[in-house]
Amino acid sequence: MMSTTTAVILVAGIGSRLRPLTDDRPKALVEVHGRSILARAVDALVAHGVGHVVLATGYRQDAIARQMETCRARVTLCHNPRFDTTQNVVSLALCRDAVAGEGFFKLDGDVLFQSDVLRRLDASAADLAVAVDERRALDEEAMKVEARAGRIVAFGKALPLEGAAGESIGIERVSGSVCERLFDAIDATVSAGHTDVYYEHVYDQLVRDGLVADAVAVGDLPWTEVDDPADLSRAAEMFD
Repeated sequence: MMSTTTAVILVAGIGSRLRPLTDDRPKALVEVHGRSILARAVDALVAHGVGHVVLATGYRQDAIARQMETCRARVTLCHNPRFDTTQNVVSLALCRDAVAGEGFFKLDGDVLFQSDVLRRLDASAADLAVAVDERRALDEEAMKVEARAGRIVAFGKALPLEGAAGESIGIERVSGSVCERLFDAIDATVSAGHTDVYYEHVYDQLVRDGLVADAVAVGDLPWTEVDDPADLSRAAEMFD
């Protein structure tokens, strides 16, 4: 089992569908039963052994910084000044120096999850371990994966529903051996002007070029992405 001690959390988004809750804070700081989505994620990471949390910030970085003042891990903020005009591939690119070639967990900042997800990802020996819900009913908006014998061969929202192995929930573990390769590909994408794509666009390129990526099944564990009030209500029902 790997022991990943660095995590990157993407928390740059505005969360406009959750207004007015996000008028003064990014979506990651919206609370579920009095604890923010970000605090819940960081607590799970620290309990797993993560000692360095890298936050890709954008909207209301000041609010993120205040919340992290008492964090038990070392915290690095990487600000994306173009958060409102670029996609998350740019935010992730800006975390390269902070990651410094280490293996890392990458988390979307709007996902609530059970900490067993992290343990399962670290149990994979693949270059890229991807938490995949193989049970949830898929729709056109889901970030789908195609897999063969548990190995991911494609990522994308546009993948056909009938051939998809499940939904990527927005949490992965990148091994140290491919960290630089990943960021090289991300930098090439951004330098080419493709600032409007998701980081999964780069994952897709890499797996098609031979990167070994495991689909780690987590469909039996509670998790949810929070985009709107209905999601927030669902999160409150799933998590204490």
